[in-house]
Amino acid sequence: MPSLPLLPSRSMSRQILASLVLSIACAGVVAAPSVDPVREAVDAAIRPILAEYKVPGMAVAVTVDGKHRVFNFGVASRQSGQPVTGATIFEIGSVSKTFTATLGAYVQARGALSLDDSAVKYLPALSGSAFDGISLLELGTYTAGGLPLQPPPEAGNLAQMTEWLRHWQPEAAPGTQRRYSNVSIGLFGHLAAKAMGEPFDQIMTQRIIGGMGLHHTWLQVPKARMGDYAWGIGKDNKPVRVTPGVFDAQAYGIKTTATDMIRFVELNIDGRTVKDETLQRALVATHTGYFRLGGMTQGLGWERYGWPVALSDLQAGNDARIVLESHAVQRIAPPEPEPASALFNKTGSTNGFGTYVAFVPARRIGVVILANRNLPVPARIQGAYRILQALDQTTPAR
Repeated sequence: MPSLPLLPSRSMSRQILASLVLSIACAGVVAAPSVDPVREAVDAAIRPILAEYKVPGMAVAVTVDGKHRVFNFGVASRQSGQPVTGATIFEIGSVSKTFTATLGAYVQARGALSLDDSAVKYLPALSGSAFDGISLLELGTYTAGGLPLQPPPEAGNLAQMTEWLRHWQPEAAPGTQRRYSNVSIGLFGHLAAKAMGEPFDQIMTQRIIGGMGLHHTWLQVPKARMGDYAWGIGKDNKPVRVTPGVFDAQAYGIKTTATDMIRFVELNIDGRTVKDETLQRALVATHTGYFRLGGMTQGLGWERYGWPVALSDLQAGNDARIVLESHAVQRIAPPEPEPASALFNKTGSTNGFGTYVAFVPARRIGVVILANRNLPVPARIQGAYRILQALDQTTPAR
């Protein structure tokens, strides 16, 4: 007669059941998906914007305490369906002005110019014009007296632009009004390069972009990388890329990736890893405040606010009227170094692309938004602001 299997006692059964429950509970803890608060914050801020404004693609980069991440959404080309990746190149529009500002600060740090110098010192062709009394600083901060946002149609090349400038008449005394201007920052960058005796494109590419180790940032995208160059979507809903023009390189000509842009932000937060000490000083110098307009302080390229800052104040300082109209400003004398806690930001647009960059050095946090549609500035700022607030919560008090 075969022997019967031995049945466990009641106490043994309870032990086995308890062990099984404990194993299941432990397995549940291990298998539970981990929470990624940064990803959740980016998704919550960006996905509604993508849907509302029908943005084909976007790259969002964030940095916290020297470590960055990039989140990609949608497509770089609506025609091909090519997805946005870490290699996708975007136009950053007027965020290029912060690179030009860095170049100007770099040339000053080398002792080749002073921001207080007259513009005609580096372009004698303007002698006898209004520029006799306009400084490089006033050009670099849009306070020369009312230079227009865009070059006039009759100024299609540098010679024509110079001739037009000779006859231009300011609408206000230099240093009293701010009027945002591609012509103003364009001339600033052109003269800074002349002070060094080198072409602007060469200094920007070799000394500034190269000096910061930005290996995927260009004024002209190389042929080998054109496949990564995103197509923007214009107002007519057709693919578009930026059109070259006078002072385009200085004012809106940079093309780059989200990874390079967040490195640029990180170097503005802490540039000590830059090998060229002159370039280190230049990055810091762009944070100096020269003029005040409401809650915004105009630096060299960057625009500055106290941190923390209300979203409404940030939106007001980036309102379309601030870009398109002249406003009285208060000169800060002496110029104000970077304060203990401040937010720096800059918007940028071309016909088919929209960009926003913001960072808070004291908290070591920053965000970059690159989109291949010129979506409204308020939407960019609101999305970035929500992300910055989330990043701020992940950073310990300092």
